Formats: sequence, C-alpha cells, structure tokens
Amino acid sequence: MSRKALMSVPSSPVSPDPLLAAEVVARLRAAGCVFAEDEARLLLDAAGDPAALAAMVERRVRGLPLEHVLGWAEFCGLRIAVDPGVFVPRRRTEFLARQAAALLRPGAVVVDLCCGTGAVGAALATAVAGLELHAADIDPAAVRCARRNLAGLGGTVHHGDLYEPLPAALRGRVEVLVANAPYVPTGAIGLLPSEARDHEPAVALDGGADGVEVQRRVTAGASRWLAPGGHLLIETGERQAPRTAEAFTRGGLRARVVSCDDLGATVVIGTAPPA
Repeated sequence: MSRKALMSVPSSPVSPDPLLAAEVVARLRAAGCVFAEDEARLLLDAAGDPAALAAMVERRVRGLPLEHVLGWAEFCGLRIAVDPGVFVPRRRTEFLARQAAALLRPGAVVVDLCCGTGAVGAALATAVAGLELHAADIDPAAVRCARRNLAGLGGTVHHGDLYEPLPAALRGRVEVLVANAPYVPTGAIGLLPSEARDHEPAVALDGGADGVEVQRRVTAGASRWLAPGGHLLIETGERQAPRTAEAFTRGGLRARVVSCDDLGATVVIGTAPPA
C-alpha cells in the first residue's frame, strides 16, 4: 500500500458533463453545502457511473458527512479511509500531527490514543521512518477502520478504553503519546453541526461536563507509559486549554500550550521528567 495514498481513486469517474456537474452543484447548494462546487467535483471523480453518482449525491443531500459518502478524508496529504459512523479526522488535527512529528526520531515508540480512523498515527508513520506505532480506541467501528489505514504502515491497533488494551511491555517506553480525546462539553453537543451530532459517535465528541474529563484520564495515566523525557500531546479547545494544561501539571508533566491560527487548532504538549 502506498504511503502517498492510503486509498486509491476510482479508475472510472463519471465523464465530465457541464450540465450534470451544474445539476449536482445546484442540489448541493440547495441542501446548504457551502463548498458545493468542490464537493461536486469530488463526487463526480469518485462515482463510477451515473447511478452511483445519484446515490452519493442523495446521501450527501440527506446530511451525511462528505467523507462518509466518499469513504475517505484527506489528512496530511494522505487519503484516510473513513467508514460510516466513524469520527471524521479534522483538518485542524493536522497541527497535532505536525507537533508530534517534530518530537520524533526514527524508530521511536509512539502511541495514538483515541485514534479514531488512525489518521494521526498514519501521518506520523509516513513522516518518520521505522516507528513502533500502537493505536487504541474504544469504538469498535473506529478500530476496524484504523486497522485498514495502519496495516500497510506497520501499526498495531488495540480495542479498548484508553490505556487498558495496550501491551504492558510499552510501560515506560513511549517517546510520544498523542491523543485527540473528545473535548466538547456535554452541554454543547447539541450546538454542533448536524453532520457531527447526527452521524459521528458521541463517544468521540463528548468530553464531559467541562470538556476535559477524558483528557484528565489521559494525563493521569501518562507518566506510567512515557519514557523519561517523553512527550504527551493532546488537542483541545481554546477555552479548555487552561484546564487541560492544569491536568498535565497534576499528572507530573511540564506543560506548554501551542496554537495555529490558520487551522484554529490548540495543542497542549507535556514533557515527562528526565531519568
């Protein structure tokens, strides 16, 4: 499997037809799709025949995330398989992946918690050679998806809650531990776009009363798994960042907050004490 494209583009897209393309754009725009032209182009490229295109457009118009309709999402230049009902990797999370990659050396031990599709792990394995990569998620559908995405990259995906399914042999050896744990406060779930609220699992969105409950569990257990001087990186919200950083400190890690205005991303990076 190519490291440049984890999913191949269908070889026989629908023939370009300006009238057909215009009809697809009009349907998407009427359904409220802001980037109707771009979405129409992707759907036309992905559909093998007019019947398949009609079915895909209908699913999108009904409100399914574009990535669920296409079966993939672009992340760090890779095509990541995304099955229906699985959390869609966000562009802002590319900042988390880049920050983690900058801390890695070839051959390092890496763990991707709350891995979802395995997008962050795939990006790291592509950017840095020879990683010993482990990923874990509590959602069985996400685990199946991540196994497909990481199979060709040497990653091992575990099913379970946070650290529970990880091999005991990893304790004290992990150089970079990355987690895109849910951080939406429970009371704000209803305010999310319907694509997320209605089509992604609540376990991938709901961060508890203040949005930091799962992150606190991650930080509380990190020191047992990190190597001396190892790093924990967690994506969080701008409002949650002070509480996230506080959780790092309570977990015995030195914390700093970094952000990217272009992607609207915030990441807290924690460093374990040296040996």
